[in-house]
Amino acid sequence: MSVLLDCYAALITVDGKLTCLKDAKIGVEGKFIDYIGTKVPEKKYDSVKNLRSSVVIPGLVNAHGHSAMVHFRGLGNGLPLQDWLHLLWPIEDEMTDEDFESGMNLSILEALSCGTTSFTDMYMHASYVQKAVGESGIKANITRVMQNFDESTDYKTYNRRIEAFDLFKNYDGAYDGRLKIDFSIHAEYTNTEKVLQEFAQELKETEGARMHLHLSETKKEQEDCIKKYGVTPARWFERMGIFDIPTLAAHCVWCTDEDLQILKNKNVTVVHNPESNLKLGSGFAPVKKMLDMGINVALGTDGAASNNNLNMFEEMHTASIVHNGYLLDATAIKALDVLKMATINGAVAQGRDNCSSIEVGNCADMAAVSLEAPHMHPVLDIPALLTYSAQASDVCMTMVDGKILYENGEFYTLDREKVIFEAEKSVDKLCRNI
Repeated sequence: MSVLLDCYAALITVDGKLTCLKDAKIGVEGKFIDYIGTKVPEKKYDSVKNLRSSVVIPGLVNAHGHSAMVHFRGLGNGLPLQDWLHLLWPIEDEMTDEDFESGMNLSILEALSCGTTSFTDMYMHASYVQKAVGESGIKANITRVMQNFDESTDYKTYNRRIEAFDLFKNYDGAYDGRLKIDFSIHAEYTNTEKVLQEFAQELKETEGARMHLHLSETKKEQEDCIKKYGVTPARWFERMGIFDIPTLAAHCVWCTDEDLQILKNKNVTVVHNPESNLKLGSGFAPVKKMLDMGINVALGTDGAASNNNLNMFEEMHTASIVHNGYLLDATAIKALDVLKMATINGAVAQGRDNCSSIEVGNCADMAAVSLEAPHMHPVLDIPALLTYSAQASDVCMTMVDGKILYENGEFYTLDREKVIFEAEKSVDKLCRNI
């Protein structure tokens, strides 16, 4: 099947940079983009979709989250990170496969309605919840996260290691490449040095391995690591050999200049999570320094329990203004910088170089943002409009691999009522004694 999108404008990629093309026509053949221009192409498409009142953008990539945490949206409000984690961990231990599946489905429902076409997830029970990715049509990089507090653990027989490698072996590249399996370390403070050294060595010998971890999210994490090991978490992970694997590091709020240089030298992608960092009182990541150094910076929501949503438009808006405020510089972070963080940069971090960038030959992962609401007028500067004014509710279409998964409130691969019913059932069970 083929379709021609007739748009008011599109945010396309030219020479690696985002640029706005007015009166855009985008041709999609199967799962790929095969035409971009302002003239009607000579090729005849099976259908033409009228998006004359919309701007088509690359699909948004939520580069860090914990999807099934949607079950705990609003739980533990007002607590600092460490106290918040100690509230959640015992509840998470009670979660069944069905709870993780219902949480994943609810999060995908939310993501698609917000224009997100791909997400990177760090959580548990991944061998079970991966089917939610397959059935929904979205793209995702998921993991079986590594946590270990016991120095006597035998690495080779450790259940989390076995689960992680089985997941990678069985599902990496599944669903025509929509699903990728990453490896994951929760954080320095939730793991032992012995296990991670062995983990790093095995991953170096594993073709296609990618790493997803938390790094320097809080001042306490940074200071405690220095007290324990004499080095920062970034230097510690480098010493473990973890950064020799392509790595996506979430937060990086308290990274020093030396830490940032390590991340730059090791080609680590940083995932900025401004709303979670603000809500938990973690601080302000030095994103301007990162961008100036040429570090690849992506954007993520973190889990819905610490945000409290999966709305990438809110994330873009916050990322675009908060740094200008504390740096006292209205030019610190530009709209196009943030749009790139939310699209191309995230896709690169996922190992998806041909996604979330509107170019001929790339996968047709796109979202249409309606201009019909009053807050979307006047249309003077489209990148600024998308970053500062647009709301997730303005998304009127989400397409992945050339298939429309969400359009004008309708979900084509998920049963909205069933998903919400199953999610509420899980929440009633997990949170009834809180």
